[in-house]
Amino acid sequence: MNILLTNDDGIYAPGIYAAYRELIKVGTVIVVAPDSEKSSVGHGITLAHPVRCKKVQRKKKFFGYGVSGTPADCVKFAVDVILKGKPDFVVSGINQGPNEGCSVHYSGTVAGAREGALMGIPSVAASLDSFEKAEFDYAAKCIVKLLKFVGKHPLPDGTFLNLNVPCAPRDEIMGMRFTRQCLEPIHGTFKKCKDPNLKEYFWLTGKMAYRSRDNDIDTYALNNKHVTVTPVRCDSTDHDFYEQVQSLKL
Repeated sequence: MNILLTNDDGIYAPGIYAAYRELIKVGTVIVVAPDSEKSSVGHGITLAHPVRCKKVQRKKKFFGYGVSGTPADCVKFAVDVILKGKPDFVVSGINQGPNEGCSVHYSGTVAGAREGALMGIPSVAASLDSFEKAEFDYAAKCIVKLLKFVGKHPLPDGTFLNLNVPCAPRDEIMGMRFTRQCLEPIHGTFKKCKDPNLKEYFWLTGKMAYRSRDNDIDTYALNNKHVTVTPVRCDSTDHDFYEQVQSLKL
């Protein structure tokens, strides 16, 4: 099992190291991740600047390659330059903070997995439901469980899995379940502030999406301490509407 591991928190983040420690038990892992934090960059790629790469050590041992671009850049770069071919799996994470619901549109973590799926590689995005200092070991074990599942049950072309794990004691976690993506938007507001020169600036804040009372929806199930696994498609076409309008003239 050859696994490409990336993230959006950066190659020095604790989450990616926890994933690495667990994944090396089941396969060969190559780490190619942003050399600095790239949270919420979505599926951006670098076109206006060169992409640079350096070898990175952690705990005085070679760990992987730090790339100056985005998570999507990292997957592209790894396949084309470092691996010179496709790995068996792409894993993106473990992100510190959840990426459920509409966060999948903004998340660099999710974009890393989506880029893998666009290339035809079975891919998993993994996130922990905590923005504070967190314990990633259980989330890492959940990734391994998913990779084994995908090995037995191949994903459809263009589909990847978005994994979110509660930050709670193991005996409080309700188990793993497949869910649908919440479509309620994140309720963002811009807080007005003043800098030391008394000039105004704005800081984006927000409230998490409303959690409908349905454990088949990722936001609600995660809040109820379920490990959620949402199958996500790269194809954004509304196929039902597409079929409806085929007989109509523009």
